[in-house]
Amino acid sequence: MDNYFATRPRDSQLAAWASDQSAPLASRAELETRFERFDDQFIDREIPAPDFWGGFRIKPVEFQFWQGGPRRLHDRFRYLPAGGGSDDWKITRLAP
Repeated sequence: MDNYFATRPRDSQLAAWASDQSAPLASRAELETRFERFDDQFIDREIPAPDFWGGFRIKPVEFQFWQGGPRRLHDRFRYLPAGGGSDDWKITRLAP
């Protein structure tokens, strides 16, 4: 996780420190003040990942998208990895 954090832009790293994600804030100014405080704290040095920072990597094996249509003739598409290590997807229209 630390390796990934180190690749993030400096402002994103500072925002991670400044934001207790999903906690209530009194104002936008409060968030900006926190950001500036951490910007000053980490001036001219690397920013470590906060202890409370984390995330998940999700690697999907399939996506399906559905959009409602008139007369219940909906659109449904399946996306599967095309393979070969690329980020391309094979898209197939499915019956609704």
